[in-house]
Amino acid sequence: MKKILLPTDFSKNSINAINYAMELFRNETCDFYILNVQKASSFISDDMMVVNSSATIYNTIVDAAKKSISNIIAKIAKKYNNEKHYFESIVDYDNFIDSINQVSEKQQIDLIIMGTKGASGLAKVLFGSNTIKVIQRGNVPVLAIPDDCTFTNIDKIAFTTSFEYLYKIEDLRQLKQMLLLNKSQLYILHAINDDDFAEEISKDIDFFRLNFKDPKFEYLHVDEKKSVCETILEYSKRHDVKMIAMAINKHTFFQRLFNRHTFEDIACTSDIPFLVMKNSEE
Repeated sequence: MKKILLPTDFSKNSINAINYAMELFRNETCDFYILNVQKASSFISDDMMVVNSSATIYNTIVDAAKKSISNIIAKIAKKYNNEKHYFESIVDYDNFIDSINQVSEKQQIDLIIMGTKGASGLAKVLFGSNTIKVIQRGNVPVLAIPDDCTFTNIDKIAFTTSFEYLYKIEDLRQLKQMLLLNKSQLYILHAINDDDFAEEISKDIDFFRLNFKDPKFEYLHVDEKKSVCETILEYSKRHDVKMIAMAINKHTFFQRLFNRHTFEDIACTSDIPFLVMKNSEE
C-alpha cells in the first residue's frame, strides 16, 4: 500500500493536485494523508472576535481546517468512489517544512504530491515558495503539479541528468514505480554544455540500461542564450513528454535549478508535472 501526503491550503491549485493524485493512483491501493498546516501569523483580529469564552483561537482555527478537509474528502469520495483509496485528515500548528518532515517520518510517506503557484506580475516562477522549500529541505520525493494541469496518460517520462552523479537504484525508486504504474517510455535527457563527465556518462548509461526497460537517450545542447530549464522544457513540449523527473544532490548541477533567482528569471508556463527525488548520498 502506497502512502501519499497531500498538503493543502484549500486553494484551487492544491485541490487540483489532489484530483491529479486520485487519477494517477486510481488503480492502486493508497493511504492519502491530507495535511493543512496553520501558523500563528495567519490569525487575524477578525478571528479573535468570533471566539467565545469557552474556546481558544487554536481550537477554532484547527476545527475549521478539519471541517474543510472533511469536505474535500467527502467530495473526492463522491467523485471517484474508489474503494482502494483511504483518507486521513491532519491539521498541524507548526512550521510548514517541519510539519511536512514530521508527518512524512511518522506515517512513512512514500511520495508528496502538491500544487504549485506562479508569482504574479512580470516575474513568474516554476514552483511556489512552499514547493521549493519541500524540495530543498524535505526528505521525501515530491511530485509537483503545475496550475491547471490535468491528468492524462503518462506515456512518456523524461529523466533529466547532467551525469555528474553516479546513481543507485534506490535513488530512483519512485521513478521506476511511476514508469511501471503508467507503462511509460523512459527518456534520459543528458543536458550539459561540456564533456567533463565522459566516464560518468558511460557508467550511468550502463546503469539505466541495466535497471530500466528500453531507455531512450537524448543529448540536449545547452547554448549560452538559454538555461538548462528552458532547454529541457522546450524538448519536453516538442516531444509531448507527460512528466519530467530529476534527482538532486547539493553538489550537482541540477541542484542549481532550485534557486529562487533562476526561476524568477524564467518566464515559465509549463503544464508538465515534475517528480523530484533526492540522491541517497545527500
